[in-house]
Amino acid sequence: MKKIFKMSLATQILIGLILGIVIGGIFYGNETAQSFLQPFGDLFIRLIKMIVVPIVLSTIIVAIAGVGDIKSVGKLGGKSLFYFIGMTMVAIAVGLISANIFQPGAGLDMESLEQNDISGYVETNEEQEGKSIADTLLHIVPTNPVQAMVEGDMLAIIFFAVVFGLGVAAIGEKGKPVLRFFEGTAKAMFYVTNLFMKYAPIGVFALIGVTISKYGFASLIPLGKLALTVYGTMAFFVIVILGIMAKIIGVNIFKLLGSIKEELLLAFSTASSETVLPRIMDKMEQAGSPKHIASFVIPTGYSFNLDGSVLYQAIAALFIAQMFGIELSIVEQITLMLVLMITSKGMAGVPGVSFVVLLATFSTIGLPAAGLAFIAGIDRILDMGRTAVNVVGNSLAALVIAKWEGQFNPPADNKVQKAS
Repeated sequence: MKKIFKMSLATQILIGLILGIVIGGIFYGNETAQSFLQPFGDLFIRLIKMIVVPIVLSTIIVAIAGVGDIKSVGKLGGKSLFYFIGMTMVAIAVGLISANIFQPGAGLDMESLEQNDISGYVETNEEQEGKSIADTLLHIVPTNPVQAMVEGDMLAIIFFAVVFGLGVAAIGEKGKPVLRFFEGTAKAMFYVTNLFMKYAPIGVFALIGVTISKYGFASLIPLGKLALTVYGTMAFFVIVILGIMAKIIGVNIFKLLGSIKEELLLAFSTASSETVLPRIMDKMEQAGSPKHIASFVIPTGYSFNLDGSVLYQAIAALFIAQMFGIELSIVEQITLMLVLMITSKGMAGVPGVSFVVLLATFSTIGLPAAGLAFIAGIDRILDMGRTAVNVVGNSLAALVIAKWEGQFNPPADNKVQKAS
């Protein structure tokens, strides 16, 4: 009888998501309900953030020490970066084509839209504008690794972990005790992750309840065409573009989606990729990507392979241009594509990164930054979708790089294999 009533985590998260939407709708605009639910959602995010840094640090050190030499690590990093840049360009191109076809901002009555405060994003953008590409690259190298860990600076943590792992590998037998320590740390953190995931349905319920209660469904009506264009294009990108890439390496995209359905529901409802990073690494290892590849590619992809984010940014830029009646030539759209590709990499980890990237991009093609105030109200709703696409893109990236390295080895009963 117990098995009959036992629900999978995915089912529990889905129930939490649905209940959160219902409760949020019932208590729309009720600040008391929001203040009651918010701590339950924040607790879940804090629990996950607490374990992300130890997991990324320990797994990358173990992975790089297992690879053993700097040449192999450089080869892996080069292939990963090449793939990330390629998929980013494709995602931006798909977003631009979709926005040109569906024209989500054409004929929109701006008086019917509510403007939201974006001053915080403007200040962050002004801070970033003073930084050159050289400054961004230098920032990857931490002057204090401990400070980078405290601040959750993922690129700096990854750099330190790679260098440390190479050092552990170089000293041979003397490094074995250090390696065993980090292997134990990684295993302990994965156990803690599974423990924390039992709380996920409650966290999802609270977070989505606050979102719907704060913004409501009414905010979607004037911008419904934008939301439909964004979500429709994201679905096309995942099923067709990522589906083709998956087919090339012998993976069925629908089976891949099925294997990470719990993580997708969680990423979607929390709008946070961090909440699923440990489990995605573990699942892609089970799917056939060697541990050292999954442990390196997926955390790095969280900074360099944000397919959903750049796709949204491309659509949002053209949406605002169309809303203000600004015609962008092919050359200007290609410029937009190149600038988005660069800025989306340089600002990884910046709060409100999608808005900050758009603000940085607008100045290069003459779009009014004030246009972002019109879409800020539904940004959270759109953020949920682009986070889920980012997760799919990084999951597939680990399998693609494994295949490229000639080390993709899915088990015979692997759920993501192409049906024979």
